[in-house]
Amino acid sequence: HALARAKAKGYVVPKEMIAKVSGYLKSIETKAAKLKYSQESIWAISAYSLYVRDLFGDKDSLKAQKLLKDVGLDKLSPESIGWILSVLANDPKSTAQVAEIKKHLLNRVTETADKAHFVTKYTDGEYVLLSSDRRADAVILEALLKVSSLKSQVSSQENDLIPKIVRGLLANKIKGRWQSTQENAFVLLALDKYFQTFEKATPNFVAKIWLGNGYAGEQKFVGRTANSNLINVPMSYFQSQNSAQNLILDKQGAGRLYYRIGLKYAPKNLNLAAADYGFEVTRTYEAVDNAEDVKKNPDGSWTIKAGSRVRVKVQMANPVVRYHVALVDYLPAGFEIINSELANSSSTGEKVTTFWNWFDHQNLRDNRAEAFRDYLREGVWEYKYVVRATTLGNFVTPPAKAEEMYSPETFGRSKTDFVKIE
Repeated sequence: HALARAKAKGYVVPKEMIAKVSGYLKSIETKAAKLKYSQESIWAISAYSLYVRDLFGDKDSLKAQKLLKDVGLDKLSPESIGWILSVLANDPKSTAQVAEIKKHLLNRVTETADKAHFVTKYTDGEYVLLSSDRRADAVILEALLKVSSLKSQVSSQENDLIPKIVRGLLANKIKGRWQSTQENAFVLLALDKYFQTFEKATPNFVAKIWLGNGYAGEQKFVGRTANSNLINVPMSYFQSQNSAQNLILDKQGAGRLYYRIGLKYAPKNLNLAAADYGFEVTRTYEAVDNAEDVKKNPDGSWTIKAGSRVRVKVQMANPVVRYHVALVDYLPAGFEIINSELANSSSTGEKVTTFWNWFDHQNLRDNRAEAFRDYLREGVWEYKYVVRATTLGNFVTPPAKAEEMYSPETFGRSKTDFVKIE
Protein backbone atom coordinates (compact mmCIF):
# COMPACT_ATOMS: atom_id res chain seq x y z
CA HIS A 1 0.00 0.00 0.00
CA ALA A 2 2.81 2.39 0.92
CA LEU A 3 4.59 1.65 -2.37
CA ALA A 4 1.39 2.30 -4.34
CA ARG A 5 0.90 5.65 -2.61
CA ALA A 6 4.53 6.60 -3.20
CA LYS A 7 4.23 5.72 -6.88
CA ALA A 8 1.03 7.76 -7.21
CA LYS A 9 2.83 10.80 -5.76
CA GLY A 10 5.64 10.58 -8.31
CA TYR A 11 8.28 8.58 -6.43
CA VAL A 12 10.22 5.98 -8.40
CA VAL A 13 9.25 2.43 -7.41
CA PRO A 14 11.21 -0.36 -9.18
CA LYS A 15 9.08 -2.37 -11.60
CA GLU A 16 10.57 -5.62 -10.30
CA MET A 17 9.36 -4.78 -6.79
CA ILE A 18 5.86 -3.98 -8.06
CA ALA A 19 5.75 -7.29 -9.94
CA LYS A 20 6.80 -9.26 -6.86
CA VAL A 21 4.33 -7.63 -4.47
CA SER A 22 1.55 -7.96 -7.05
CA GLY A 23 2.16 -11.69 -7.26
CA TYR A 24 2.18 -11.93 -3.47
CA LEU A 25 -1.14 -10.06 -3.19
CA LYS A 26 -2.88 -12.30 -5.74
CA SER A 27 -2.43 -15.33 -3.49
CA ILE A 28 -2.36 -13.65 -0.10
CA GLU A 29 -5.30 -15.70 1.22
CA THR A 30 -3.22 -18.90 1.31
CA LYS A 31 -0.51 -17.16 3.33
CA ALA A 32 -3.04 -15.76 5.80
CA ALA A 33 -4.59 -19.20 6.22
CA LYS A 34 -1.19 -20.70 7.14
CA LEU A 35 -0.93 -18.15 9.97
CA LYS A 36 -4.25 -19.46 11.31
CA TYR A 37 -6.01 -16.10 11.07
CA SER A 38 -9.76 -16.09 11.65
CA GLN A 39 -12.02 -16.42 8.62
CA GLU A 40 -13.23 -12.82 9.11
CA SER A 41 -9.61 -11.61 9.09
CA ILE A 42 -8.84 -13.54 5.91
CA TRP A 43 -11.85 -11.97 4.18
CA ALA A 44 -10.67 -8.51 5.26
CA ILE A 45 -7.09 -9.18 4.12
CA SER A 46 -8.41 -10.39 0.77
CA ALA A 47 -10.50 -7.24 0.34
CA TYR A 48 -7.54 -5.05 1.35
CA SER A 49 -5.26 -6.81 -1.15
CA LEU A 50 -7.78 -6.21 -3.96
CA TYR A 51 -7.85 -2.51 -2.99
CA VAL A 52 -4.04 -2.22 -3.05
CA ARG A 53 -3.81 -4.06 -6.39
CA ASP A 54 -6.33 -1.59 -7.77
CA LEU A 55 -4.09 1.30 -6.65
CA PHE A 56 -1.33 -0.25 -8.82
CA GLY A 57 -3.74 -0.43 -11.77
CA ASP A 58 -4.30 -4.17 -11.38
CA LYS A 59 -8.10 -4.16 -11.07
CA ASP A 60 -9.64 -7.55 -10.33
CA SER A 61 -13.38 -6.87 -10.36
CA LEU A 62 -14.26 -10.55 -10.84
CA LYS A 63 -12.46 -11.59 -7.65
CA ALA A 64 -14.03 -8.68 -5.75
CA GLN A 65 -17.49 -9.68 -7.01
CA LYS A 66 -16.87 -13.30 -6.03
CA LEU A 67 -15.76 -12.33 -2.51
CA LEU A 68 -18.87 -10.19 -2.16
CA LYS A 69 -21.15 -12.98 -3.38
CA ASP A 70 -19.51 -15.84 -1.43
CA VAL A 71 -19.34 -14.03 1.94
CA GLY A 72 -22.26 -11.60 1.81
CA LEU A 73 -22.45 -8.00 3.02
CA ASP A 74 -23.73 -8.93 6.48
CA LYS A 75 -20.61 -10.98 7.26
CA LEU A 76 -18.04 -8.54 5.86
CA SER A 77 -16.62 -5.82 8.09
CA PRO A 78 -17.35 -2.18 7.14
CA GLU A 79 -13.69 -1.73 6.15
CA SER A 80 -13.84 -4.78 3.86
CA ILE A 81 -16.98 -3.40 2.24
CA GLY A 82 -15.25 -0.05 1.72
CA TRP A 83 -12.23 -1.68 0.07
CA ILE A 84 -14.43 -3.75 -2.24
CA LEU A 85 -16.48 -0.67 -3.15
CA SER A 86 -13.28 1.17 -4.07
CA VAL A 87 -12.39 -1.63 -6.51
CA LEU A 88 -15.85 -1.83 -8.10
CA ALA A 89 -16.64 1.93 -8.07
CA ASN A 90 -15.62 2.70 -11.66
CA ASP A 91 -16.22 -0.73 -13.18
CA PRO A 92 -19.13 -0.50 -15.66
CA LYS A 93 -19.88 -4.23 -15.18
CA SER A 94 -20.30 -3.85 -11.40
CA THR A 95 -23.13 -1.30 -11.32
CA ALA A 96 -25.53 -3.69 -9.58
CA GLN A 97 -22.97 -4.61 -6.89
CA VAL A 98 -22.11 -0.94 -6.30
CA ALA A 99 -25.79 -0.10 -5.83
CA GLU A 100 -26.17 -3.04 -3.39
CA ILE A 101 -23.17 -1.92 -1.34
CA LYS A 102 -24.33 1.70 -1.19
CA LYS A 103 -27.78 0.64 0.00
CA HIS A 104 -26.18 -1.52 2.69
CA LEU A 105 -23.94 1.31 3.91
CA LEU A 106 -26.68 3.95 3.88
CA ASN A 107 -28.84 1.67 6.03
CA ARG A 108 -26.06 1.36 8.61
CA VAL A 109 -24.81 4.92 8.96
CA THR A 110 -25.36 6.84 12.18
CA GLU A 111 -26.09 10.51 11.47
CA THR A 112 -26.43 13.59 13.61
CA ALA A 113 -27.29 17.10 12.43
CA ASP A 114 -23.91 17.60 10.74
CA LYS A 115 -21.81 14.44 11.30
CA ALA A 116 -21.93 10.77 10.35
CA HIS A 117 -20.07 7.54 11.07
CA PHE A 118 -20.55 3.84 10.41
CA VAL A 119 -21.27 1.33 13.13
CA THR A 120 -18.38 -1.15 13.29
CA LYS A 121 -18.54 -4.67 14.71
CA TYR A 122 -15.43 -6.46 15.93
CA THR A 123 -14.56 -10.14 16.10
CA ASP A 124 -11.80 -11.93 17.98
CA GLY A 125 -9.44 -11.66 15.03
CA GLU A 126 -9.86 -7.94 14.36
CA TYR A 127 -6.78 -7.03 16.42
CA VAL A 128 -4.68 -8.62 13.68
CA LEU A 129 -5.94 -5.98 11.27
CA LEU A 130 -5.53 -3.01 13.66
CA SER A 131 -9.14 -2.07 12.92
CA SER A 132 -10.95 0.91 14.43
CA ASP A 133 -14.13 2.93 13.96
CA ARG A 134 -12.32 5.93 12.49
CA ARG A 135 -10.26 3.85 10.08
CA ALA A 136 -13.46 2.22 8.84
CA ASP A 137 -15.07 5.63 8.34
CA ALA A 138 -12.02 6.79 6.37
CA VAL A 139 -11.96 3.70 4.13
CA ILE A 140 -15.66 4.06 3.35
CA LEU A 141 -15.31 7.80 2.77
CA GLU A 142 -12.61 7.25 0.15
CA ALA A 143 -14.77 4.62 -1.56
CA LEU A 144 -17.82 6.89 -1.64
CA LEU A 145 -15.65 9.66 -3.08
CA LYS A 146 -14.65 7.34 -5.92
CA VAL A 147 -18.33 6.63 -6.59
CA SER A 148 -19.17 10.35 -6.38
CA SER A 149 -16.84 11.06 -9.30
CA LEU A 150 -19.43 9.26 -11.44
CA LYS A 151 -22.32 11.71 -11.18
CA SER A 152 -24.88 9.31 -12.60
CA GLN A 153 -24.38 6.93 -9.67
CA VAL A 154 -24.73 9.47 -6.86
CA SER A 155 -27.92 10.35 -4.98
CA SER A 156 -28.57 13.57 -3.09
CA GLN A 157 -28.37 11.56 0.15
CA GLU A 158 -24.80 10.53 -0.66
CA ASN A 159 -23.83 14.10 -1.55
CA ASP A 160 -25.09 15.18 1.88
CA LEU A 161 -23.45 12.22 3.62
CA ILE A 162 -19.89 12.73 2.36
CA PRO A 163 -19.25 16.10 4.10
CA LYS A 164 -20.91 14.71 7.22
CA ILE A 165 -18.39 11.85 7.35
CA VAL A 166 -15.59 14.39 6.90
CA ARG A 167 -16.85 16.50 9.80
CA GLY A 168 -17.21 13.37 11.92
CA LEU A 169 -13.58 12.44 11.26
CA LEU A 170 -12.35 15.96 12.01
CA ALA A 171 -14.38 16.08 15.22
CA ASN A 172 -12.63 12.93 16.46
CA LYS A 173 -9.20 14.54 16.54
CA ILE A 174 -7.67 14.76 20.01
CA LYS A 175 -4.86 17.31 20.34
CA GLY A 176 -4.57 17.53 16.58
CA ARG A 177 -4.41 13.83 15.78
CA TRP A 178 -6.38 10.61 15.80
CA GLN A 179 -5.89 7.72 18.20
CA SER A 180 -3.38 5.55 16.33
CA THR A 181 -0.91 5.50 13.46
CA GLN A 182 -3.40 3.48 11.41
CA GLU A 183 -6.16 6.02 11.97
CA ASN A 184 -3.85 8.95 11.17
CA ALA A 185 -2.71 7.33 7.89
CA PHE A 186 -6.10 6.23 6.56
CA VAL A 187 -7.94 9.38 7.66
CA LEU A 188 -5.38 11.68 6.06
CA LEU A 189 -5.47 9.66 2.83
CA ALA A 190 -9.27 9.92 2.75
CA LEU A 191 -9.20 13.66 3.52
CA ASP A 192 -6.63 14.16 0.75
CA LYS A 193 -9.02 12.39 -1.63
CA TYR A 194 -11.85 14.64 -0.41
CA PHE A 195 -9.70 17.73 -0.96
CA GLN A 196 -8.70 16.66 -4.46
CA THR A 197 -12.33 15.85 -5.31
CA PHE A 198 -14.21 18.83 -3.88
CA GLU A 199 -11.68 21.53 -2.99
CA LYS A 200 -9.07 21.29 -5.71
CA ALA A 201 -10.07 24.66 -7.17
CA THR A 202 -8.79 27.66 -5.22
CA PRO A 203 -11.81 29.71 -4.05
CA ASN A 204 -12.53 32.79 -6.12
CA PHE A 205 -16.27 33.38 -6.07
CA VAL A 206 -19.07 35.65 -4.95
CA ALA A 207 -21.90 34.26 -2.81
CA LYS A 208 -25.26 36.07 -2.83
CA ILE A 209 -28.35 35.52 -0.68
CA TRP A 210 -32.00 36.39 -1.24
CA LEU A 211 -34.84 35.93 1.21
CA GLY A 212 -38.10 35.95 -0.67
CA ASN A 213 -37.92 38.94 -3.01
CA GLY A 214 -35.51 40.76 -0.68
CA TYR A 215 -31.78 40.90 -1.35
CA ALA A 216 -30.02 39.93 1.92
CA GLY A 217 -26.41 40.53 0.88
CA GLU A 218 -23.28 39.12 -0.72
CA GLN A 219 -19.70 38.23 0.12
CA LYS A 220 -16.62 37.66 -2.01
CA PHE A 221 -14.24 34.78 -1.18
CA VAL A 222 -10.73 34.83 -2.61
CA GLY A 223 -8.03 32.30 -1.66
CA ARG A 224 -8.02 29.60 1.00
CA THR A 225 -8.99 30.86 4.43
CA ALA A 226 -10.71 29.65 7.59
CA ASN A 227 -12.50 32.98 7.99
CA SER A 228 -16.29 33.04 8.01
CA ASN A 229 -18.73 35.81 7.19
CA LEU A 230 -22.11 36.46 8.76
CA ILE A 231 -25.32 37.94 7.38
CA ASN A 232 -28.03 38.67 9.95
CA VAL A 233 -31.70 38.98 9.07
CA PRO A 234 -33.80 40.63 11.83
CA MET A 235 -36.62 38.62 13.36
CA SER A 236 -38.86 41.62 12.73
CA TYR A 237 -38.51 40.99 8.98
CA PHE A 238 -39.88 37.45 9.35
CA GLN A 239 -42.73 38.70 11.50
CA SER A 240 -43.69 41.27 8.86
CA GLN A 241 -44.10 38.63 6.14
CA ASN A 242 -47.52 37.16 5.47
CA SER A 243 -46.21 33.80 4.27
CA ALA A 244 -43.13 31.59 4.18
CA GLN A 245 -40.18 33.01 2.23
CA ASN A 246 -37.80 31.06 0.01
CA LEU A 247 -34.11 31.32 0.90
CA ILE A 248 -31.95 31.42 -2.23
CA LEU A 249 -28.15 31.09 -2.25
CA ASP A 250 -26.19 31.74 -5.43
CA LYS A 251 -22.47 31.21 -6.07
CA GLN A 252 -20.64 32.59 -9.11
CA GLY A 253 -17.02 31.55 -9.59
CA ALA A 254 -14.60 28.75 -8.74
CA GLY A 255 -14.39 27.01 -5.38
CA ARG A 256 -16.65 25.34 -2.84
CA LEU A 257 -19.05 27.30 -0.65
CA TYR A 258 -19.81 26.08 2.87
CA TYR A 259 -22.73 27.70 4.64
CA ARG A 260 -24.84 27.31 7.74
CA ILE A 261 -28.34 28.63 8.43
CA GLY A 262 -29.27 29.23 12.08
CA LEU A 263 -32.04 30.90 14.04
CA LYS A 264 -31.59 32.74 17.33
CA TYR A 265 -34.74 33.24 19.35
CA ALA A 266 -36.04 33.93 22.84
CA PRO A 267 -39.18 32.17 24.16
CA LYS A 268 -42.05 34.35 25.38
CA ASN A 269 -43.06 31.89 28.10
CA LEU A 270 -40.72 31.44 31.09
CA ASN A 271 -42.28 28.10 31.96
CA LEU A 272 -40.58 25.90 29.34
CA ALA A 273 -41.18 22.20 28.93
CA ALA A 274 -38.25 19.81 28.53
CA ALA A 275 -37.00 19.35 24.96
CA ASP A 276 -34.97 16.57 23.34
CA TYR A 277 -33.19 17.39 20.06
CA GLY A 278 -30.28 15.02 20.61
CA PHE A 279 -29.94 15.15 24.41
CA GLU A 280 -32.43 14.26 27.14
CA VAL A 281 -31.78 16.39 30.24
CA THR A 282 -33.37 16.22 33.70
CA ARG A 283 -32.58 18.13 36.89
CA THR A 284 -33.45 17.40 40.54
CA TYR A 285 -32.62 18.91 43.93
CA GLU A 286 -31.75 16.87 47.06
CA ALA A 287 -31.10 17.76 50.69
CA VAL A 288 -27.53 17.29 51.91
CA ASP A 289 -27.93 17.56 55.71
CA ASN A 290 -31.62 17.06 56.53
CA ALA A 291 -34.25 15.43 54.33
CA GLU A 292 -36.77 18.09 55.37
CA ASP A 293 -34.64 20.90 53.91
CA VAL A 294 -35.77 20.20 50.33
CA LYS A 295 -39.35 19.43 49.30
CA LYS A 296 -40.83 18.88 45.87
CA ASN A 297 -44.39 20.19 45.78
CA PRO A 298 -47.33 18.51 43.98
CA ASP A 299 -47.19 21.14 41.21
CA GLY A 300 -43.52 20.33 40.52
CA SER A 301 -42.07 23.42 42.21
CA TRP A 302 -39.49 23.24 45.03
CA THR A 303 -39.51 24.60 48.59
CA ILE A 304 -36.10 24.86 50.22
CA LYS A 305 -35.08 25.91 53.73
CA ALA A 306 -32.92 29.05 53.87
CA GLY A 307 -29.30 28.37 54.78
CA SER A 308 -29.47 24.68 53.88
CA ARG A 309 -27.15 22.86 51.54
CA VAL A 310 -28.66 21.40 48.39
CA ARG A 311 -27.26 18.79 46.04
CA VAL A 312 -28.06 19.55 42.40
CA LYS A 313 -28.27 16.51 40.10
CA VAL A 314 -28.32 16.95 36.33
CA GLN A 315 -28.72 13.83 34.23
CA MET A 316 -27.93 13.86 30.52
CA ALA A 317 -28.60 11.05 28.03
CA ASN A 318 -27.33 10.91 24.44
CA PRO A 319 -28.22 7.98 22.14
CA VAL A 320 -25.12 8.33 19.91
CA VAL A 321 -21.62 9.76 20.11
CA ARG A 322 -21.53 13.54 20.49
CA TYR A 323 -18.63 15.97 20.00
CA HIS A 324 -17.59 19.12 21.90
CA VAL A 325 -20.45 18.86 24.36
CA ALA A 326 -21.32 21.62 26.84
CA LEU A 327 -23.67 20.96 29.77
CA VAL A 328 -24.77 24.20 31.44
CA ASP A 329 -26.99 24.34 34.52
CA TYR A 330 -28.31 27.73 35.58
CA LEU A 331 -28.89 28.57 39.24
CA PRO A 332 -31.88 30.32 40.77
CA ALA A 333 -30.73 33.69 42.11
CA GLY A 334 -31.10 32.45 45.72
CA PHE A 335 -28.41 29.76 45.35
CA GLU A 336 -24.62 29.97 45.67
CA ILE A 337 -22.32 27.14 44.59
CA ILE A 338 -20.10 25.58 47.26
CA ASN A 339 -16.81 24.74 45.57
CA SER A 340 -15.23 22.07 47.77
CA GLU A 341 -11.90 22.54 45.96
CA LEU A 342 -11.46 25.98 47.54
CA ALA A 343 -9.74 26.16 50.92
CA ASN A 344 -12.24 28.66 52.39
CA SER A 345 -15.34 26.62 51.39
CA SER A 346 -17.19 24.49 53.90
CA SER A 347 -16.71 20.81 53.19
CA THR A 348 -19.62 19.06 51.53
CA GLY A 349 -18.36 15.66 52.58
CA GLU A 350 -18.33 14.55 48.93
CA LYS A 351 -16.70 15.25 45.64
CA VAL A 352 -18.34 17.78 43.35
CA THR A 353 -19.18 14.99 40.90
CA THR A 354 -19.52 11.23 40.76
CA PHE A 355 -16.57 8.87 41.25
CA TRP A 356 -15.62 9.12 37.56
CA ASN A 357 -15.68 12.52 35.91
CA TRP A 358 -17.09 12.00 32.43
CA PHE A 359 -16.21 15.59 31.55
CA ASP A 360 -12.83 17.03 30.56
CA HIS A 361 -13.20 20.16 32.67
CA GLN A 362 -15.80 22.23 34.51
CA ASN A 363 -16.49 25.82 35.53
CA LEU A 364 -18.35 26.75 38.72
CA ARG A 365 -19.60 30.31 38.26
CA ASP A 366 -21.83 32.73 40.18
CA ASN A 367 -24.94 31.98 38.15
CA ARG A 368 -24.26 28.58 36.57
CA ALA A 369 -22.25 25.36 36.59
CA GLU A 370 -20.65 24.15 33.34
CA ALA A 371 -19.13 20.83 32.26
CA PHE A 372 -17.43 20.15 28.92
CA ARG A 373 -16.41 17.04 26.98
CA ASP A 374 -14.71 16.90 23.57
CA TYR A 375 -15.77 13.33 22.77
CA LEU A 376 -18.78 11.88 24.57
CA ARG A 377 -19.80 8.29 23.97
CA GLU A 378 -23.43 7.30 23.96
CA GLY A 379 -24.89 6.73 27.43
CA VAL A 380 -26.44 8.35 30.48
CA TRP A 381 -24.22 10.79 32.36
CA GLU A 382 -24.73 12.44 35.73
CA TYR A 383 -23.33 15.75 36.91
CA LYS A 384 -23.59 16.76 40.58
CA TYR A 385 -22.60 19.79 42.62
CA VAL A 386 -23.63 21.37 45.92
CA VAL A 387 -25.14 24.81 46.54
CA ARG A 388 -26.35 26.75 49.57
CA ALA A 389 -29.76 28.46 49.70
CA THR A 390 -28.72 31.96 50.74
CA THR A 391 -31.57 34.35 49.82
CA LEU A 392 -35.25 34.30 50.74
CA GLY A 393 -37.77 34.61 47.94
CA ASN A 394 -39.40 33.00 44.89
CA PHE A 395 -37.11 32.30 41.97
CA VAL A 396 -37.37 31.08 38.37
CA THR A 397 -34.66 28.61 37.37
CA PRO A 398 -33.90 28.44 33.63
CA PRO A 399 -33.60 24.91 32.19
CA ALA A 400 -30.33 23.02 32.28
CA LYS A 401 -29.09 22.69 28.71
CA ALA A 402 -26.78 20.32 26.84
CA GLU A 403 -25.56 21.00 23.31
CA GLU A 404 -22.84 20.33 20.79
CA MET A 405 -21.08 23.69 20.88
CA TYR A 406 -20.20 23.74 17.18
CA SER A 407 -23.52 22.19 16.13
CA PRO A 408 -25.96 23.93 18.49
CA GLU A 409 -28.96 22.53 16.63
CA THR A 410 -28.14 19.29 18.47
CA PHE A 411 -29.29 20.11 22.00
CA GLY A 412 -31.63 19.24 24.83
CA ARG A 413 -32.93 20.95 27.94
CA SER A 414 -34.70 20.19 31.17
CA LYS A 415 -37.91 21.97 32.14
CA THR A 416 -38.04 25.31 33.93
CA ASP A 417 -38.02 24.96 37.72
CA PHE A 418 -39.61 27.26 40.28
CA VAL A 419 -37.86 27.50 43.65
CA LYS A 420 -39.07 29.07 46.89
CA ILE A 421 -36.52 29.67 49.64
CA GLU A 422 -38.04 30.31 53.08
